[in-house]
Amino acid sequence: MSDTSQPVRDLCLDGAALRLFGTAHVSKASADAVAREIAEGDYDCVAVELCGGRHRALADPSALAKLDLFQVIREGQAPMITATLALGAFQARIAEQLGTEPGAEMRAAIDGAAARGIELALIDRDVGVTLKRIYRNVPWWKRAYLFSGLLASVLVPGELDADGVERLKQDDLLEATFAQFATRAPAIYEPLVAERDRYMAARIEQLVAAGRRRILVVIGAAHLLGMTALLQARDRTPARTLEALSAVPPPSRWTKALPWLFALFVVAGIGIGFARSPAIGWELVRDWIVYTGGLAALGTAIAAGHPLTIASAIGGAPLTTLHPAIGIGFVTALVEAWIRRPTVGDFTRLRADTAHWRGWWRNRVARTLLVFMLSSIGAAAGAYTMGFRIGHQLLQ
Repeated sequence: MSDTSQPVRDLCLDGAALRLFGTAHVSKASADAVAREIAEGDYDCVAVELCGGRHRALADPSALAKLDLFQVIREGQAPMITATLALGAFQARIAEQLGTEPGAEMRAAIDGAAARGIELALIDRDVGVTLKRIYRNVPWWKRAYLFSGLLASVLVPGELDADGVERLKQDDLLEATFAQFATRAPAIYEPLVAERDRYMAARIEQLVAAGRRRILVVIGAAHLLGMTALLQARDRTPARTLEALSAVPPPSRWTKALPWLFALFVVAGIGIGFARSPAIGWELVRDWIVYTGGLAALGTAIAAGHPLTIASAIGGAPLTTLHPAIGIGFVTALVEAWIRRPTVGDFTRLRADTAHWRGWWRNRVARTLLVFMLSSIGAAAGAYTMGFRIGHQLLQ
């Protein structure tokens, strides 16, 4: 039985019947439609637009309570955790406005499959891989702009009515978050939507090859047309496709070398300043400390970091900006987490607190992540500002 209120495509692959069921990720109507479809349909597999991490977050809301913040910081995972929380907050904020739950239609699919003893298949690519591929696909000078847009989608208040959410059936949740960039930037759209279409289509090919005969595919409506076309064209080497789309491209040699070249330029520029005049050299050293340390401290202060964390930003940024392998964010976040140790309650409330912009400052875990990001952005802004000043000084 088909629910005509939802966009649907029916396909037949090698004798297997597929129903691609388009949804809005924060729509109560979509959640109800998914529940009815599973209850009334005849399926041996329900495939959902979830990866393992997102499935665990839905199935076990307390998963973030087990997060090891110090390990996250030491392993350089703070930006990824921050981005993931920001994406979840965008969804939660809209869902709260409508009195529904984030991912309600996916939860309905999970619960419906369990109730009827139907196999559940997770077909989406890991969200971390998607974010990393977006990051690698975007030119380095646009990455700060991209991340600022992601944070703005969470921190800037906004209201969306039920009709507006139903229009999200035409968009993917991630694409909606990056809406101001994705429509104008193929470098973002490709890993954000097109690659995930290919990934999920390949996963469905594997399910068909493994003998699933009646498959309900619950996906965001933005993927409906692309996946339909891909499944009709057929991918005879899905394992190869999945391997290629799961790899994170390494940074180019130029991108890896650029931070070291910049540090060399700064040190050489200050050295030339001293050669011309000790007064010029000391002026450049002073300005380097003021700009990098000052702006890193400003970012830390905006994140409401502890005074000692702000002091560590002032003292550490002038040095860490000259060593690309060590970012000031690692220093400030570790200091903040050590001074203001997060409680069990902070971890337990993390997802709920970050759904509201004030919660990012109230929750100690979220605030530590903000300290990491904003001190890093401040130090980078100071370093590049001084780079231009040093270049101008050398040309005089």
